[in-house]
Order: sequence, then structure tokens, then C-alpha cells
Amino acid sequence: MTTDRPDPSRTAAGHPGSSRAAGGAGDPGRAARPGPPGGAAFTVGLIVNPVAGIGGPAGLKGSDGAGVQLEALARGASPRAGERAALAVRALLARRPDTRIVTVAGPMGEDSVRAAGGVPELVRQAPGDPSSSRDTTAAVEAMRDVDLLLFAGGDGTARDVLDGSPSCPVLGVPAGVKVYSGCFAVSPAAAGTTAAEFGRDAGRAGSTGSPGGTGGTGGTGSTLAAEVVDLDEDAYRCGRVSPLLYGTLRVPAARARLSGRKVGSSAAAPGSAEAIAREVAARMRPGVRYVLGPGATTMAVGRLLGLATTLLGVDVVQDGELVAADVTERRLLGLVDGHETCAVLSVIGGQGFVLGRGNQQIGPAVLKKIMASGGLLVLATQQKLAGLGGRPLLADTGDPEADALVAGHVSVITGHRESAVYRIRPATEEFPA
Repeated sequence: MTTDRPDPSRTAAGHPGSSRAAGGAGDPGRAARPGPPGGAAFTVGLIVNPVAGIGGPAGLKGSDGAGVQLEALARGASPRAGERAALAVRALLARRPDTRIVTVAGPMGEDSVRAAGGVPELVRQAPGDPSSSRDTTAAVEAMRDVDLLLFAGGDGTARDVLDGSPSCPVLGVPAGVKVYSGCFAVSPAAAGTTAAEFGRDAGRAGSTGSPGGTGGTGGTGSTLAAEVVDLDEDAYRCGRVSPLLYGTLRVPAARARLSGRKVGSSAAAPGSAEAIAREVAARMRPGVRYVLGPGATTMAVGRLLGLATTLLGVDVVQDGELVAADVTERRLLGLVDGHETCAVLSVIGGQGFVLGRGNQQIGPAVLKKIMASGGLLVLATQQKLAGLGGRPLLADTGDPEADALVAGHVSVITGHRESAVYRIRPATEEFPA
């Protein structure tokens, strides 16, 4: 759904918190909604960006553009957004089996609903093959009557949803390479659980299935505003990280299950990254391979070693030498096989993710090999840890078995000869409302 991404210089003026009037009875984009006796059922719309996140394991730092998507496939990546959407739907239906799910034919939602054991109701829309950002916006416009809109993708997909001016609260199922926006749940399962509980709130409030329930009105449960931000992916691939705010979307007010917006590390004390790098270098052992994840802090490690590592890629070093730079998941799996390996990973500020956001090259198979040998070195400034407000660090590789291997407590390097013990947990674990 990202083959015709509009120019990133566009703005979302008028989008924040906005809604358009629902279509009339003859609106060809509306799904048929025969309400059951005794009142309308809780209705969820689902939109899936089938190619979201495909560029991550391939080391492409994004998935926008047909050329990038083809290159990702050539590098051995495979689409995963549909599977993650199915996980969200499965969690939703397990708690609210009576939920009606309105979606788009094929990989834009129908396939995920059926994979989760649900029966989809399709809007009258024929998406392209491959689907585009226009298809996402059209789907939003066709789902005016739903009580909650779920979408699976990344920040680019969130922008497309925003462009459609949804008339109800929304919630993102994280499936992109970069997930900087605050409108996403921490995991697919958390998205499904939150949707189900939002529906129960609507039932207790006497919902009649009426659209437009933002801001806690209309009996649809309480909501809050979440920011939609995105990057210019071409600039991002060149190492220039400059997120732009495009607007806000209304999301269910379940703060503990929302990932929150990524927060930069500008508040870090001068020299913090260099101090952390000195400690990492002091801990490096001969013969061990170190996988350096993306980020300014891990890049400081490479700089201290005198190596040309990448800011946003995944690199491998051993004995002070650069073994490989900017690797794909497929190549990394071969590089760690048969070697004692340690992953050096930084924490995403404001969100707490250590795995599964921006470093999908360290996929489940790679992580299992790493955890069976050298384990993790986690890096974060004291300010970044304090900014989490006690929330745990998170792992979301898409494989619960792999994520479970890192669960527990980890020593986080915060400076030279400084560390803190901090909890890390799979993002798939149940979070309080």
C-alpha cells in the first residue's frame, strides 16, 4: 500500500481530530450493516498494508515504493503484515466473538480475518495489485459506519489512514519497519485485546453502533489523541533522521498498551554515547562476534573502534575489525551460525523497544542463535531509562518463542563503568488496560 507514496513535504492541515460526514444510504463504498435484533453489534474495520515492514529484514530501512519492495523480495524478505493482522483479529475474537469485522478483499484484510477464524464482511472496493496508499485512503472512507478501525502497517500507513479522515477511533497494529507514531499498540495481540475491551466499554455505555464516537462520545469508550509522524525514507536511508508531525488520530485510551511516540535522545548529557561506547569496548572479548544494531549510541561503539559502521543498519564486528556492514537478515543468520555472538542493541526512547523496531534484521532465527551463545548487551542513557517511567523494555520479533528467550532482567549499560538492571518482556504479554 506504499507504491505511490505522496511527497513527504505534504501536510495534514485540517486532519487532526477531524471527521467527515458518513456517506448516505446509497454510498457505494459502505458495507451492508443489518443490525441484529436488540441493537447493532460492535463493528470493527480492518485495513492491512500487505507490504508493510517487508524492507526491514532486507536492511532497506523502509518499505515505501515498488522498487524497494521488489528489492526486499530479491533479498529474501517475505511479507508479514497479514500474519500480524491475523494475530490481532484472533485476540479480538477470542474476547469478543460476536464482533463484526468489515474489511477489504484479499490481502488488504480478508485473508487475515479468515486466517484468524473470522468471517469478514467486505466493502465494495477493488484494490490494486499491488495495493497503494490510495487504496488505504479509499478503504477508510468506505468504513464510515464502523465503531473502531484497526489498521496493520507502519508510519506510512498511519499517514494514509489520516488522509482518509476516519470518522471513528483507530488503532494501529504494528507491522512496519519504523513505528514512530503514537497511534500503535505495543503488539498485534495488544491491539486485539484493546479493541475487544473498547467494544465492551461501548456495550456498557449503551452503544447503538453509531459512527463518529471520538473523544469518548457516542458510547464508544474513552479515547485520546495520538500523533502521526513519518520520515522521508530516502533521507532516512542516507542517515538523516527527521520525523515530521502530520496530525493526530483518536485512539482508545489504553495508555499501557500503546507504544507511544518515539522520543529522540537530544536530552542526553554531552558525551553519554561516548561513555557508553567505552564501556562496551571494554567488555568485548577476543573471538566473539558483536552484532551492532542501529542507532547513534551503537554507532559510537564503531567510531571508538575506528570502524565505518552504519547509523541505521546492522553491522558485525569481531576483534576490532568490521566483518560485515549493513547486513540483511539472511546474511546475518549465516554470519552468526557457528560463532559465539553477542547483540549490542540500543533502546528506542519513549517506547522501550529493544527488538522488533528498526532492527528486523535480527529476526527470530538470528535471535535464537545469539541467545544460545553470547546474549544481549543493551545500551541506554540514564535519561532514556527514566523517560520510560517504569515501563519495561520490549521485544517484538513476531515469534513468541524467540521473544521469551530475552524475558527477565537485563543489565543495561548507561555509561562508562555504569549499568542498571532493568526488566525486559515480550510485547505479546498481557498488559493492563
